[in-house]
Amino acid sequence: QLQLVESGGGLVQPGGSLRLSCAASGFAVDSYTIGWFRQAPGKTREGVSCISGSGLSMHYADSMKGRSTIFRDKNTVFLQVNNLKPEDTADYFCAANKDLGPLRMCAGGYDMDYWGKGTLVTVSS
Repeated sequence: QLQLVESGGGLVQPGGSLRLSCAASGFAVDSYTIGWFRQAPGKTREGVSCISGSGLSMHYADSMKGRSTIFRDKNTVFLQVNNLKPEDTADYFCAANKDLGPLRMCAGGYDMDYWGKGTLVTVSS
């Protein structure tokens, strides 16, 4: 079965860190660009960070630069986020696309080959 499964969300205090995981099954992530997206209540979905199939090209949203890292280990893509802020509260989803590079994928507006069901991140004291 082809799927993406996210994990690692939870409740964290401002300034804390989380590592989100996106585990792929049924296909090899090195053949796809994998992206992390988030959607907060009442807001549109936005691209957070995306990584190429080779793992050599990454893109970060401006809000994530300097405090997040996307990387891949075997068939799982991780997003490490530090210095979390209340405005980071959202459902975080990962997606896979075979044709787009990280920049275009994170820009949004394109169809994805696969989506996960999401993991909730809540940043609150």
